[in-house]
Amino acid sequence: MKHIEREDDFSSRRMHLRELSDDELHARFWDLVNQIVTPLIDEARSHTTPSIERSVLLRMGFSSLEAGDLVAAMHRRGLLNHGAGRQILELANKRRISIRDAGSALLEGRYWELLPL
Repeated sequence: MKHIEREDDFSSRRMHLRELSDDELHARFWDLVNQIVTPLIDEARSHTTPSIERSVLLRMGFSSLEAGDLVAAMHRRGLLNHGAGRQILELANKRRISIRDAGSALLEGRYWELLPL
């Protein structure tokens, strides 16, 4: 593979920054980071996928089969956008039962009427 030399234009590209102090450069950096990250965070808060929700439930201790069944049931009921793990956690807290028992109860067909929380 042929290596193409890139012209060094650092000096000209940094002209608009040369008068900034270290504190101002630091503030500008974090402002730009926030501009980049904010849309990603907004997207993550409002969009999910069955794969993401299964992954959350796996980390909560459910087997892959249980996680798949819970996510599928929530998806059929239009509840997936509320977050599968969050729903199970809030159900467990509301009923004062373990997360495991809350998920198992949903798998048995109980407590669906309490969702979304």
